[in-house]
Amino acid sequence: MRRALVKSIGPIRSAIRHRGVKVSTGVAKRLLVSNINDRIYDRSLYNGCKCGGPSNMFSRTLSSDAEVKRAGPLVEYERRIAAGDLEDGDNSQIGTLKELQRLYDELVKSADACRLDRYSDYEKAGRSRWLWSRLMPQSSVSPVKGLYLYGGVGTGKTMLMDLFYDQLPCNWRKKRIHFHDFMLTVHSRLQKHRGVSDPLEVVAGEISDESILLCLDEFMVTDVADALILNRLFSHLFTNGAILVATSNRAPDNLYEGGLQRDLFLPFIATLKERCVVHEIGSSIDYRTRTSAEEGFYFVKNDSADFLMQKFKELVGEHTAQPHEVEVVMGRKLQVPLGANGCAYFPFEELCDKPLGAADYFGLCKKFHTLALDNVPIFGLHNRTAAYRFVTLVDVMYENKARLICTAEGTPFQLFERIVTVSDAQSRAPRTSSRSRKNDDYDLCVDNELGFAKDRTISRLTEMNSSEYLEQHAEMIEGK
Repeated sequence: MRRALVKSIGPIRSAIRHRGVKVSTGVAKRLLVSNINDRIYDRSLYNGCKCGGPSNMFSRTLSSDAEVKRAGPLVEYERRIAAGDLEDGDNSQIGTLKELQRLYDELVKSADACRLDRYSDYEKAGRSRWLWSRLMPQSSVSPVKGLYLYGGVGTGKTMLMDLFYDQLPCNWRKKRIHFHDFMLTVHSRLQKHRGVSDPLEVVAGEISDESILLCLDEFMVTDVADALILNRLFSHLFTNGAILVATSNRAPDNLYEGGLQRDLFLPFIATLKERCVVHEIGSSIDYRTRTSAEEGFYFVKNDSADFLMQKFKELVGEHTAQPHEVEVVMGRKLQVPLGANGCAYFPFEELCDKPLGAADYFGLCKKFHTLALDNVPIFGLHNRTAAYRFVTLVDVMYENKARLICTAEGTPFQLFERIVTVSDAQSRAPRTSSRSRKNDDYDLCVDNELGFAKDRTISRLTEMNSSEYLEQHAEMIEGK
């Protein structure tokens, strides 16, 4: 069976735009859902849902909720096939859609028991209920288990979850958010509740009051601070009735593999497997790499020292580039060497060799839609930390549909060639009389987490360099 392909997208786009709804098209990863309302992240995390829901910190602005009967992701997919808008997708995606449809049907059937409706009488007493629960602790675990989807890069995990999310009723207490973004808001709230006897319980109470159904994209644990709080945080969330739908490149048992104090993280894996059905997307095809790349901005080994600066000035146009200061979470600020007309310029070492993280990159993408990054190096043991930061930077830019223009010492694959997993390292040829120690690559970096993450980064860099992705980026800018 072939990858789902959208037909007659022009008329669909015109018809929907006439109704005031913006549609993203082009990227292979989203081909199944190219005529679904395009979602725009509320990066400030405070604006309310356009379809009438109350404001909350995990709010994600949705496209106008058309009066169309929703029947679930698989039903919607089959409807589009019957209408001739889509062709059949591959078996792995259809199998995953069946799991998502099963979850959707269970949620609809148990909507009252799961307390999904934010306008019900039960939810109107949310604050007093939260106070009462502090005085009389009680468990209200959801009768419906969540879903944990994992698989290789580019297999459509995010697209399938978005198809599921877009079919959910607008009045439900739901939230779709990137895992990096989710954890940033958690830490921000923990900071706000310092001094409370159990701030994690308070934060979990606030989150579950706002969004009982959490859809977390790219679940990946690399930070020890995140690892140490996840079990208690989600234990509180699940006790409050939260339902988790997550996507990841890693199976639950492989999360935070080799991380510091992992023994303290293991109870979370058990909790996750208890409260979620685990489903692997078995497709081995990376659909992101099947896009065209004729309009890309990824330049390899250019000898001109000011080549990227010239490209940056072309993007800036008549505007004057000057240093900027970007607001980050909890009062922090990021210094931008040069910025103008929505474009920022950074030497690689200024953005990835300094102690920066996802919060800084989210702040950057909130203010600038294009990043010019100069001289991305080949990664290895000597700059392993910079590699982690670059992976995070690409994740955040991809999530925000930002445009990357860069110069690099090699192709995306070459950048990470010296980053390997333990199994990759063990499979290499053993040392023999003809292969002595002097032939070893001393810059080889054996790191399981980074070794898995690199595949996602290579895939995303490839897609971000494609004409389809750049078309989506241009549509996003045009719609602002």
